[in-house]
Amino acid sequence: MSHTHHWSHPSEFPFTRRSGLRLAAAGTVAAGLTAFSPTSHATGPRPADRPAPRQGLVPGVVAHVAVTATTLWVEPDSTRPGIDDPSLTNPVDLDVWNANMQDTETRRWLTGDLESQAVLGSEVIVDEIVGDWAHIVVTAQPTPRDPRGYPGWVPTAQLVADEDFARHAATAPTATVTASTSALCGTPSGSHPGIPISFDTILPVLGRTAQAVKVAIPGGRAAYLPTDDVVVRAHGERPPRPTAEDIVATGERFLGLRYLWAGVSAYGFDCSGYTYTLFHHHGITINRDAGSQMHDSGLEPVERTELQRGDLVFFATEPGGTSIRHVALYLGDDLIMQAPNAARSVEIMSLTEYDPLGEYAGARRVQLAG
Repeated sequence: MSHTHHWSHPSEFPFTRRSGLRLAAAGTVAAGLTAFSPTSHATGPRPADRPAPRQGLVPGVVAHVAVTATTLWVEPDSTRPGIDDPSLTNPVDLDVWNANMQDTETRRWLTGDLESQAVLGSEVIVDEIVGDWAHIVVTAQPTPRDPRGYPGWVPTAQLVADEDFARHAATAPTATVTASTSALCGTPSGSHPGIPISFDTILPVLGRTAQAVKVAIPGGRAAYLPTDDVVVRAHGERPPRPTAEDIVATGERFLGLRYLWAGVSAYGFDCSGYTYTLFHHHGITINRDAGSQMHDSGLEPVERTELQRGDLVFFATEPGGTSIRHVALYLGDDLIMQAPNAARSVEIMSLTEYDPLGEYAGARRVQLAG
């Protein structure tokens, strides 16, 4: 069942699970659309001896995401025909999905209807199957809503229960995508391009050549990624502790990328998906949502007068409120970097100018190097 929201003022939003964040996403300031657009690629055939999507998906099974990024919905079958279709298939085409939502109202419609996203190879636990939809939790995204991970509904076609991939994921070195986007290829030389993959995708490594890294793919034949697009680490090896400059530099790479409610990939971020991904890429896992990043992550509180570059700053639904609607990264000199709302793109702006109503709610510090 599709449903459309017609809220004209933040006070009209119903207060539900992510309603604090909804307010940030409902910005009405017009903005120029970004030219940032990852390139789509054709997908190759799936070998007959590999598990097919949907196969083996039963409640309780551990599965993995088998598309560039799967989108978690609040309810199954609540999508918009003709608009959201490119995000529901296998393979997905997130470029076309973004292109279908160029106007702000079409994009803002997602606010409150989506939960999160998970990129290729992400581990999920399947809780329930209803028709062509699976209710899952994403184990890498902490939330107080479920101790196992972040919950939501995804198309079963985008998941696969692949014992071989799971075994590699549990034992092999890893390749973390450091490029904004890359593409899986059938050969080390880059021929036979397959699906595109996003920044911060992590896949098991099966081998290396001078120019490419061979990686395992859920439900698919092994593929290759350009060496320059990834960093390879031993199994269980963590990235070096980042400095504030590392976090800021990573965030600056996505300036101009159009906001996407629930997004955690180079195809679009929401406010907390942006901060979650920046730290996750550097080996630090914080909670998925802004409210729990502030209240439930155990991060050090920081007074406004003591703010440092790299701190997380939070904004409430009203002055003095405790319900958090937005998070941004503090840069120093009264500047913040943020994924603000459906009308805008990742940007740097003045904290003071962003917060004319005094909704600043506090700050938290992630322990960084340096």
